[in-house]
Amino acid sequence: MPTARSVLNALLTTVFGLTVASCGAADTRSGQPTTAAPSPSGPANASSAGQTSSTEGGTTSSATNQEDRMKIRITIGDQRFQAALSDSAASRDLVAQLPLTIEMVDHGSVEKTGALPSPLSLDGQPDGADPDVGDVGYYAPGNDLVFYYGDQSYYSGIVLLGRLDGDAAARIADLDGSVTATIETLAD
Repeated sequence: MPTARSVLNALLTTVFGLTVASCGAADTRSGQPTTAAPSPSGPANASSAGQTSSTEGGTTSSATNQEDRMKIRITIGDQRFQAALSDSAASRDLVAQLPLTIEMVDHGSVEKTGALPSPLSLDGQPDGADPDVGDVGYYAPGNDLVFYYGDQSYYSGIVLLGRLDGDAAARIADLDGSVTATIETLAD
């Protein structure tokens, strides 16, 4: 017959084991790990970079550190906007084409798109993406630069290039119809 001491030891061992095992378990309210160290390959402070991380069909959009981002200025009419581009082959190809003036049309009241003079590299890019409001993207099948100001779902051929700064997406949403956008690099 087990003694009280052996029952207490078994109980304490079980509780300790469950406590240790639960340290990496998911919080059932949020589905997020209860403890997590930042991953060097994961999103880097998405809120400060102005970009959230989303996954659709196995594709992840992740922000990069601010110092790893290229800044551009967008001028539409008398309004100026800024955006930070991620360090990718596609973004570097876009910067190499700047300065540009692009005629952009409105699509579905969620985005302004305009044809680029040359295609951007798709090296290292997923098959598609689910852009967020405020993302700067490239639609490869149409060779279009895209400013997302509304909710666009996952679509094959979308490449995320970066993020519009501040209230730029809301201000672009207020621009009716087609626009002419001048895009240039910002000097540091």
